[in-house]
This record gives sequence, structure tokens and C-alpha cells, in this order.
Amino acid sequence: MHKHKEQQNENQAEPKDKCPQCDEYLNGWKRALADYENLKKQTAKEKEEFAKFANTNLIIGLIPVYNNLKISFGHLPADLKNNNWVKGIEHIRKQMLDVLEFNGVEEIVPKIGEKFNPELHEAVKSEEQIVNSEQITDDKQQTTDHKIVKVLSDGYKLNGRVFMPAKVVVA
Repeated sequence: MHKHKEQQNENQAEPKDKCPQCDEYLNGWKRALADYENLKKQTAKEKEEFAKFANTNLIIGLIPVYNNLKISFGHLPADLKNNNWVKGIEHIRKQMLDVLEFNGVEEIVPKIGEKFNPELHEAVKSEEQIVNSEQITDDKQQTTDHKIVKVLSDGYKLNGRVFMPAKVVVA
């Protein structure tokens, strides 16, 4: 029986001798665990990013339909504005906009006179403004440059990223 107690005492003493090696293993395990946690976070972020933009092709396909609905209401004769059928179609246009917005789509609606922003707008054409050169100093000329003078079509963002810039004419 004394031998058994001696072996137990020896076994208890062994871990003290191997502590540097145990610490090395423990630190390696902690690093591996931290790497695994970082990988889980990165994978979750990538999945979220994928989900945000997974419907991009569908949305890009719906945008021309929505734009055509908007354009058609811009050409609506005044005598039809109170027509129930027209009101129903307007309701469908509004529903479509709600679906697009729910899926992260934002409209980029430039205004005439607004400063041209290459991140949001695509300059399809540039026009010179006819101005009496004696009335404008160089400082005033700079303030009129790169202003939107005509909007050809609105643009769109998907989850904050421009995927279809607004088409404009600038001066």
C-alpha cells in the first residue's frame, strides 16, 4: 500500500515539473479558440453581407418597371387624375416602392440646381450656360459650374451602395 501512495505523490509532483509545457499548450489552445471565434464572426459578417446583396439581380430587374410606372404618372392627363383605375395603379406603384425600400433600395432623386456629385450622378451630357460674361466674375462662374440643369432619370442605392447612378445633364 505504501507503494501506491508513493506513486500518487510522484504523479502529483509531475505536473509541477511540466508546468512550462502545460502553459505552452494552454496558450496555444487559447490562441486557437480566439482564432475560431474570429472566424465565426467573419463568417457571420460574410453571410449577412451576402444576404443583403443576394437579391440584387431581381432588384435591378424591377427598377425599370418601377421607373416606367413613375414616368407614366408624370404624363397622366389632368382629367384622369381622379379616375379610380388610375388611383389603383398609383397604389400598385406605391406598393412596389415599399417593397424596394424594405429590401434596402433608396432612390437618388437629384434636383435641378443641385451640385453634381460623381458618387451619385452620371453626367450624360454637359451644356454651357449662356450668360453675359461681363456680369459674372471668376468666383461667380465657379459657383455655377457643375450644377445639374436637367434630370434624365433617378438613381438607386442598395443598402447604401450606388448600383444605378442618376443620369443628369450638367452645366
